[in-house]
Amino acid sequence: MERFRRLLAGRSIAVRLAASALFWSSLILIIAGVILTALYRQATERSFDERLLVYANDLAADLVGPADQEPQRGLGSLGDPRFDIPLSGWYWQVGRLEAQPRDVRASRSLLGNPLPTLADSSPDRRFGQIRKDYAAGPEGRELRILERDIDLGEDGRFVVRIAGPADEISDAQGRFVLALTVTFLLLGAALGLSMLFQIRFGLKPLLDLGGAVASIRRGQSERIAGDYPRDIAPLAEELNLLLDANKEILERARTQVGNLAHALKTPLSVIVNETTHPTPESPNRVREQAMIMRDQMDYYLNRARAAALAGTLGAVTDVGPVLEALARTFGKIYQDRKLTLSVGAVDSLRFRGERQDLEEMAGNLVDNACKWATSQVNVSAELVENKGRSWLRIVVDDDGPGLPPEAWEEAMKRGKRLDETKPGSGLGLSIVSELAAIYGGRLELARSPLGGTRAELSLVGDLAT
Repeated sequence: MERFRRLLAGRSIAVRLAASALFWSSLILIIAGVILTALYRQATERSFDERLLVYANDLAADLVGPADQEPQRGLGSLGDPRFDIPLSGWYWQVGRLEAQPRDVRASRSLLGNPLPTLADSSPDRRFGQIRKDYAAGPEGRELRILERDIDLGEDGRFVVRIAGPADEISDAQGRFVLALTVTFLLLGAALGLSMLFQIRFGLKPLLDLGGAVASIRRGQSERIAGDYPRDIAPLAEELNLLLDANKEILERARTQVGNLAHALKTPLSVIVNETTHPTPESPNRVREQAMIMRDQMDYYLNRARAAALAGTLGAVTDVGPVLEALARTFGKIYQDRKLTLSVGAVDSLRFRGERQDLEEMAGNLVDNACKWATSQVNVSAELVENKGRSWLRIVVDDDGPGLPPEAWEEAMKRGKRLDETKPGSGLGLSIVSELAAIYGGRLELARSPLGGTRAELSLVGDLAT
């Protein structure tokens, strides 16, 4: 069986199905043929033995007669001429248990040859038994012999033997095997043709699906169209979703690169103008514009990378270790302010995305909270269910002065700094908001129970199994 599997390795599904069906069908037909042949031989032997038993009973009836008649009068008149044809294969023989060969009566077909006995001749053996077996008869011909003991009381004990040619059983079995073989071959051919038709019909949706994918690769179509069976339809739908996701990722990356080119135009124009008409302030202005360009490049290149990786299959990140690492990092950065950073996260929480993006989103929120906090920053994470989906909810609270509700939307705009006294480029919350949108999530600001601002980040997540 292992060799059979290795032989089929790498073959097409149609070949594997056909070979598997052919193997098991052939095995079943062979086993069925062996069983039916054995049953037919048993039935043939039983029918043959019943014929021999009829002749034996007829001979026994001739032995049992009126007391004033000779027990052997009319013996052997069985009404079958084959018992009179020399060496016909049909024989009978009757004699006493201890009789000498000359006292044994036999059919003319035996020509004086004795029939082999099937039991010993001891006088204490059980009488009345019927014995059946194969044995070699005259001229070495195999015979089916039936032997019966008859006890006539004072007249003595007799043994009746009836024999018939065993080749009649073998010939009948041979004709049956031939007919069975022809029948099974025709049945196997019909099953093979129907199997090939079923395989071709059953695999046609897969062939159509392969053709649809090939047409997309050649640029002849953009989606997989057509009706598919319920087993294949989910696969076609998932492929269409994958195509849509890839197209969306490509569009996002193009958008980010186009935005980068647009954002660099103004700083480049300023730099060209300052180098064309230099002034004492030109070095500072060039440096300022270069830093703006660096920030913009980092921002848009990160967005392009995130847009390209947002749909990566199988990307999963454990949330707990990321939040704990961020707490340790920002605890060291802001240790001079003696801030208390607490993290509460379920160990089994996972984010369906890249670790670097989770670190950037959560890191910006924690960094922003630490900048505004007075003494305490709380970070927590949980899994919530909403509209049949599982969402990872990361909440960052601080006890700072907080923002008024009308400033929450402004704070998430790109490059918008609400307080010029705080370090940074004003891109932190906008980065988080856009990254969350790329992953199908969102960022919301609210009033924190600690008195400052609460940043609530919702992303697609689940629990580790």
